[in-house]
Amino acid sequence: MLRDNMLINENVLNASYVNKTTKLISCLSTCVFPDKVTYPLDENKIHDGPPHESNAGYAHAKRMVDVQNHAYKDEFGCNFTSAIPTNIFGPYDNYDLEDAHVIPALVHKCYLAKQNGTPFIVAGTGKPLRQFIFSHDLAKLFIWQLREYDDVEPVILSVGEDEEVSIKQVADAIVKAVGFEGEYSFDTTRADGQFRKPATNKKLMGLIGDFQFTPFEEALDYSVKWFLQNYDTARTGVKKA
Repeated sequence: MLRDNMLINENVLNASYVNKTTKLISCLSTCVFPDKVTYPLDENKIHDGPPHESNAGYAHAKRMVDVQNHAYKDEFGCNFTSAIPTNIFGPYDNYDLEDAHVIPALVHKCYLAKQNGTPFIVAGTGKPLRQFIFSHDLAKLFIWQLREYDDVEPVILSVGEDEEVSIKQVADAIVKAVGFEGEYSFDTTRADGQFRKPATNKKLMGLIGDFQFTPFEEALDYSVKWFLQNYDTARTGVKKA
């Protein structure tokens, strides 16, 4: 994981330098932040300690993008920067139950439960909180960053920390959007994972001014409807006839 991502970093950044790319925005991840850190997360805390050991290779590789951006800027004057989105969801997501993130995984599980007449069971208590950003909103923010943001320092692209959503709220909204009327429960024998890891968007909002994020349930309903209408071609990991 470390080697693959380090090679990706260097190949992309060096190709951008060699070909005199006007601007490059690389995507980091909230996993770059230290395991032991004060909340909310902000852009100044990326290198304040080791990341969680469960994802250390990937996290360190992603951190190195920030280091490399600074090096390319200092030595060659390259306009390289980075973004740190929180949990992204939306149409065209990866719905493969083997490796999907939480929202697309739950959407697919709920769909299958409805189709097969089986219970919809969500791992954990449903209490953990997460910040989710709709892919359409993130696309707009990337365009803003491309056009207006020329600082090498990364910027968190996210809804505010006061807009955290519990996993239960996510599951409830999915049940409603899918139209699932069967048995629905939480498997409390399964681990919840980290309870919350809020990130502040104070820097973003101070730069961009007024930006209206799509309300969570509206964005989720749109995403679920897209999945239902495009199941045959969506990335589900299910072999199609």
